[in-house]
Amino acid sequence: QVQLVESGGGSVQPGGSLRLSCEASANKHYITAMAWHRQAPGQERELVATIISTRHTTYADSVKGRFTISRDAAKGMAYLEMTSLKPDDTAVYYCNARFGSAWARTSTTSWGQGTQVTVSS
Repeated sequence: QVQLVESGGGSVQPGGSLRLSCEASANKHYITAMAWHRQAPGQERELVATIISTRHTTYADSVKGRFTISRDAAKGMAYLEMTSLKPDDTAVYYCNARFGSAWARTSTTSWGQGTQVTVSS
């Protein structure tokens, strides 16, 4: 079974930047899309960004213009470059991967531990 591991989180001041990474442990050649989600304390998990293939991207309105999602398909990696960070970006960030037409993580699966991003002054 595929394992997705996030890294790169940390604590930054408002206006700062972070780059998150996600690595798929197996079946990387079957990945058709990857995505980033986040969950703030007391909030529902929300979709932040999606990349289909290696080119087509979508973003939540709240991060559009500030975050950039990208992939290295050969490495089974996804990245989320975050700039102009705001306190409202504080959350645990999770990645996801679609293998064929099936997402690895869904509402009925474990999402692991994610990586913590904290934005505060």
